[in-house]
Amino acid sequence: MPAPERSCTNSATHGSSQKPALRSGLLYFISNRRQRRSGATIPAVSPARAKTAKKKSAPRAASTPSPAAQLDAFLDKFTPDIAAQARIALGRMRARLPGALELVYDNYNALAIGFSPTDRTSDAIFSIALFPRWVSLFFLINGTRLHDPDCYLEGSGKQARHIKLDNGAMIDDPGVQDLIAQALELSEKKIDPSQPRRLIIKSISAAQRPRRPGSK
Repeated sequence: MPAPERSCTNSATHGSSQKPALRSGLLYFISNRRQRRSGATIPAVSPARAKTAKKKSAPRAASTPSPAAQLDAFLDKFTPDIAAQARIALGRMRARLPGALELVYDNYNALAIGFSPTDRTSDAIFSIALFPRWVSLFFLINGTRLHDPDCYLEGSGKQARHIKLDNGAMIDDPGVQDLIAQALELSEKKIDPSQPRRLIIKSISAAQRPRRPGSK
């Protein structure tokens, strides 16, 4: 079945204000210093007892999920169809971009996973972005300079362009692969394929728009 034709639509203090923990520490120091001046004896505490007391008083740190587990949880906020499309797209991008660092932003408007040669947001070349009804592939750098004879690209900003994916496997389309190759060539900073893949959670917005259509 022939692929559908595409049409280009782009347009271009002090004192009492101190914290309780800090005030307690200062009072403990002053009390000990006064005792020394008056010749009072300060009971010695053995290192073993001090260590035991420290262990008992130390709060138990809450375990943090791994970045991969966090990303899975972010994806699962979306409908099963959108989450599945995104997972396929992420798999295709990982295969195409060995060595890329993945920068995750669970933002107000969307969930975005950037692919970058470094851990700096400004260096990200691509991103997969999830919205309630679709998944997009963004060309973040030099998007306006890409030669796009098949009219995949959408957007009117000064730099970025995007493709609204029909499905995650669309990334394998020859025309999309050509756009990815162009963007890699135009990027000043290159992705080192020998670099270990890393997933970095960069930000999580406390307030977020609903991730599913019709949700509140």
